Amino acid sequence: MARSSGSSRAVIKEQRRTRSQPGSKRKPAVSGATAQSPAASKSVIREYAEALIIAGVAAFLIKTFFIQAFRIPSGSMEDTLLIGDFLLVNKFIYGARIPLSDVRLPAIREPKPGDIIVFQYPEDPTKDYIKRCIAVGGQTVEVRDKVVDVDGVKQPLPPLAKHIDPDLLSRAQGPRDDWGPVKIPAGTLFMMGDNRDNSKDSRFWGPLDRRLVRGKALIIYMSWDEQPGDPEVLWTLDDPLGSLTSILYEVAFDLVHIPWRVRWGRIGHLIE
Repeated sequence: MARSSGSSRAVIKEQRRTRSQPGSKRKPAVSGATAQSPAASKSVIREYAEALIIAGVAAFLIKTFFIQAFRIPSGSMEDTLLIGDFLLVNKFIYGARIPLSDVRLPAIREPKPGDIIVFQYPEDPTKDYIKRCIAVGGQTVEVRDKVVDVDGVKQPLPPLAKHIDPDLLSRAQGPRDDWGPVKIPAGTLFMMGDNRDNSKDSRFWGPLDRRLVRGKALIIYMSWDEQPGDPEVLWTLDDPLGSLTSILYEVAFDLVHIPWRVRWGRIGHLIE
């Protein structure tokens, strides 16, 4: 028993000497999580940043030269377009304008009568309007007793256009029901709203300069039945907390009312 005990002590001492030898190395313990180097972290951040930049540039190019979204805020195009319709506009068909210049890309075709067009409002180019093209440069337009005549031919109302006022206004009362005849100058368009008695259009501010055209209305991708009293976003830098509360409240309101406020039947409707 004594020999066996002494042998065990010798083995233990030998193991201790082996562990304490200068040349021997111990491998560090490996944890369950792999630590990333600073360079690897920077690489991940760079990848996300590059992806965001590429996405931003792509969105800018698409919006500038191809397709842009708009919302209908007024009833001047009823019943073809309703307040709360969200639509996509084809910008490349007429040749999109290069930003900060008057240069345009080549057009697929020029605007023609019947096209529904989004354009910069001539009296305030910071605002966008949408109307129907009635005539182009070189054609003669006349309005008599609400009836539109182009080059001597009476023009029927578009399928969903309408008159809401049975009264006729004289020329002295305004140009709404009695205008022209006027030959439309080259490089301009004569525009009218489909809601003929409730539209401020070329009868009031004259032919539209072709250079103000943004694009042709293409399709309704969303339609929201707005009602009086609906919440609106009230954004002001003087009250950021109140502004944020306003945004959150409107988002919550819209989410709750989606089932019966969305005009489901209008989604995907082609605009003609």
